[in-house]
Amino acid sequence: MPILSRSNWPGVMGDDDARVPLLRSHPSPRASLTQKATGLLSDWWLWEVIEACISIIALVIIVIILVIYDGSSLPDWPSVFTINSVISFLSTISKLCLTAAVSAAVSQCKWLWYRQAEPRRLQDLQLFDDASRGPWGAIRLLFSLRARHLAFVGAVVIVLTNFFDPFLQQVVAYKSRSVPSNNAPEIVRSRVYAARSDEGLPLPSVVDLSMKAGIYNGVFDIKDNADSGISYTCSTGNCSWQDFSSLAICSRCVNITSHVEKECTDGKCHLLYIPDGPMLSGLGGQINSSVTNISSELHGIEPSVLRFTSLLSKKVSDPSDAFAAECSMFYCIGKYLASVTNGIVEQQLLASWRNDSARLDTASDLVFHPPASFSNDSGQTETFQVTHLAAVALNSFMSETFTGSGGINNSGSAFSSDVMQALYDTSNLTRRIENLATSMTNSIRGQDDKVSGPAYGIAWTSETYVHVRWAWFAFPATLILIANCFLLGVVLETSYRDILVWKSNNLALLFHGRSLQLSSHSRQPVQRLSEMTSSATKIKVKLVESETDGWKLDQDDE
Repeated sequence: MPILSRSNWPGVMGDDDARVPLLRSHPSPRASLTQKATGLLSDWWLWEVIEACISIIALVIIVIILVIYDGSSLPDWPSVFTINSVISFLSTISKLCLTAAVSAAVSQCKWLWYRQAEPRRLQDLQLFDDASRGPWGAIRLLFSLRARHLAFVGAVVIVLTNFFDPFLQQVVAYKSRSVPSNNAPEIVRSRVYAARSDEGLPLPSVVDLSMKAGIYNGVFDIKDNADSGISYTCSTGNCSWQDFSSLAICSRCVNITSHVEKECTDGKCHLLYIPDGPMLSGLGGQINSSVTNISSELHGIEPSVLRFTSLLSKKVSDPSDAFAAECSMFYCIGKYLASVTNGIVEQQLLASWRNDSARLDTASDLVFHPPASFSNDSGQTETFQVTHLAAVALNSFMSETFTGSGGINNSGSAFSSDVMQALYDTSNLTRRIENLATSMTNSIRGQDDKVSGPAYGIAWTSETYVHVRWAWFAFPATLILIANCFLLGVVLETSYRDILVWKSNNLALLFHGRSLQLSSHSRQPVQRLSEMTSSATKIKVKLVESETDGWKLDQDDE
């Protein structure tokens, strides 16, 4: 049984050529269509071109998916599919095809490496082969070549493909945002205020209990947070309303401390008073409130609800300890902006409008025709109204409620009403009266006047949406670009150096093991990869040990 020594390797002229059956001359059969296709796949770069195209197409599909769903809500796909799973699947395909194409190109680089004028180490064959198989071999090749050959780029690509999937997985992030819900929230508003009880009782008549509750809540609210008492519906706990108009009660207070007259002896006062207004006498802290008409700053405002003055001093004997304020409360049209955040309602009075010609001293209803800026959502100007009976009843009740006195001294405390005590204890009378007006407005808006209807807004609900972080996409896109440039470079270099496309096939070492002289022979050529593969199917070898040459592959002549 012959031994395949160097002198009788296939493709090499030698004395014993007759013993090598695969080099014997025989007619070249006409290639079939299947053989032509196989030759195109083996002897050229068709597989690698297909793999490179698939890698690019998979990445393009990922881009299309990201563009379609960027900024949109989670797609309504079957539960087994998610955007991340689809991207992972496509990135795996792209990575596998990219790695296969680059590995084949790196394998071809070893033939380019040995095609150069100067001899190369035989060990480099193993380096190139290992580099085409995975990142560890590629790293070894990087340190060996040190950017001296085109294969260096391929080795870099093989190493970097390990980061291909992690970068693509970072492209998609899921964030939360607020989106409108299908359930429109409501907040109360009113166009009409009328007394709840209309039994024909003598005037002044009746103030309904809901308004009385609003008055007391506004006065006794030490946090001055009457806005939280407004009635609304918000199914999601986060809602907003565009500006809307409603009948309301407004207030204005002015400091009239300069009107206070003092009677003092030896630096201690025993009497504080305002001409045509309240007075304080004695010791200790006192308050006195009454219906007045003092400040000229309020003369232009029709006090359709109440106008009163409060004079108070925490220490009457101290000439510097005195404060007086006159406040006017009146019906108005308020333009509001409202929102609910995490179940907490907030309101903002954007603007207000009053009609000073709507007076209590007439026996007619108070009617308000606000300007166009106070129109409703449809752009139509509305008419607002307070019935005469309700206006007189409320004015009478407020005048009685805010008339009184009280104080605190060494003997104890005494107030004519709880309202007087609340006004005495407040640190900001103006803010407390504003809170009172807001609370009374809430009562007006909360009644069912059968005319107004609520203001509708937008209920916001939390939605998870797709956010594409394109910066993470730069790495895989750049890697594919470099890989394809490397593949093209190897193809061009192979053509330029007139080297056959052998890639990683080991048969080339057996058929052309002596050298890389790719000359033609008179015998049947076995230079192309397809030819070597075809011939190798007819050759049988086995590994034997001879006494002279040691272990060899021996061709079987049978």
